[in-house]
Amino acid sequence: MNRVILESTITCPNCGKAETETMPTDACQFFYECKGCGTLLKPKQGDCCVFCSYGTVKCPPIQQHEACCSG
Repeated sequence: MNRVILESTITCPNCGKAETETMPTDACQFFYECKGCGTLLKPKQGDCCVFCSYGTVKCPPIQQHEACCSG
């Protein structure tokens, strides 16, 4: 079994600000407010959460090849 990575760096597509955040293991994170410009990020079509859309690491369920909350 591979180790699950719990930190991911989210990069805002609007201003380019990057922040490293700890991902929740018990819920999907559907929204994320950019700390640079205040843009409210939402998952892209086909992604389950903001980490899968804008992060350097996919969310824990996807890392474990399991269905995510909205998948």
